[in-house]
Parts: sequence; structure tokens; C-alpha cells
Amino acid sequence: MIKFLNPSYVFKLSGKLLSLFKAVLLPIVVVGLIFSLFLSPKDYIQGDTVRIMYIHVPSAWISLLSFAAISFFCILNFLFKLKNVTLIYKSLAPIGLTFNIIAIVTGSIWGQPTWGTWWAWDARLTSMLILMFFYIAFIFSYKFINNSDRSIKACTLISVLGLINLVIIKYSVEWWSTLHQPSSISLTRETTVHFSMLIPLGLMLFALIMYVAVIFLMKYRIETIRIKRKGIRKL
Repeated sequence: MIKFLNPSYVFKLSGKLLSLFKAVLLPIVVVGLIFSLFLSPKDYIQGDTVRIMYIHVPSAWISLLSFAAISFFCILNFLFKLKNVTLIYKSLAPIGLTFNIIAIVTGSIWGQPTWGTWWAWDARLTSMLILMFFYIAFIFSYKFINNSDRSIKACTLISVLGLINLVIIKYSVEWWSTLHQPSSISLTRETTVHFSMLIPLGLMLFALIMYVAVIFLMKYRIETIRIKRKGIRKL
């Protein structure tokens, strides 16, 4: 366990994982797109519009999971002051924000033909928009607060408050009457998505997770090199 806290070991491990993920990324993306665009059936009501789901849903999930992971690492860093952990959440935050924006934009594109409007101020959409501002505030906190301790405290506070918003996003369709449909995929209840659509959705989720892993590892390695060079210049 101790070696995983060693920056040199983690840097070498990240290089090996990056090579592996790069090798499998393109084939997974190609297979996922083939299933999503050509092999999956049309929806009997929405037609081909439903194919937006294969980008929208995984993007929303990744956005939520990224912020949950950021919150976990912020709390860990606040308690134990681990430098590697700081690099992790700094590398993950821009990725989570990007997928949050993708989820909002694709949801708007999907909503126009489905609901007849590009945007509605219902609970799910509004809470996803609020999540975007949590991401922005978080990124600003570690970029523009020069004092390390204050930056860590600010990031931790924002991430903890953001966790409350994650709960609101999750249960918004159950607590309020919204345009957004209830969750069709659940680990505790019956999944209502047909198998023919569930397979491409799973493939696209896996493809986007691999993409996130590649971008995250590249960002992590760049941040590590930047910090090392900064330390050398100070000597």
C-alpha cells in the first residue's frame, strides 16, 4: 500500500496504464459507435433521436461519478495532506466539467424534439446546471487561490456542498414532478431499457470511461512533470 503513495512509482504505473488504455480505446470506440448508430433499433416513438442517449447518459454518469471521486479525494487530502491526491483531483475536475457540459448540451438537443423545448427549469436539469457551477468554482479555487492550505479548504468545502447537489440530482425525478423521465437503469429495481439498447449503451459507457482514463492519465503526468520542473527551478 505504501508504494502506491510514492510519486515516482505512481508516475511509472500511470505510464504503463496509459499505454494500455490507448491501445484498447480506438477499437472500443469503433465497436460502440457501430452498435449505437447502426445495430441498435429505433425507438418506436422517438425514432433515431433516441441515439443521443448513447452519448448523453454516459456523459451524465461520468460527470456525477467524477465529482463524487473529487469529493472523496478532497476529503482525503484535507485529512492526510497527500500530494498525489491533489494532483488527482486537479486532473479530474476539468474532465468532469467537460462531460457535465456535454450532458447538458446533448440533453438540450434531445429535449427539443422530445419535449418541444430546448430547456426547462425542472429539478433534474437545474441541478445538473448547478453542478456545472460547482465544477467551475472548484477549478477556480485551486487555480487562483495561491495559499495551499486555503486552496485545500476551499476545494473541500465546495466538493462537500456539491455532494448534496449530487443527491438532489439523483432523487430529483422522485421528489418533484419533472419533464425528465425516471431512471430506466437501476441496480435495485428492474431495468426498463431493452437488451438491444442496453448493449450499445454499455459499450459507449465503457468507451467513454476509457477515454476519460486516457485524458486523466495524460493530465496527471503533465501536472507531475510541471511540479517537478517548478521544484528544480527553485533550487
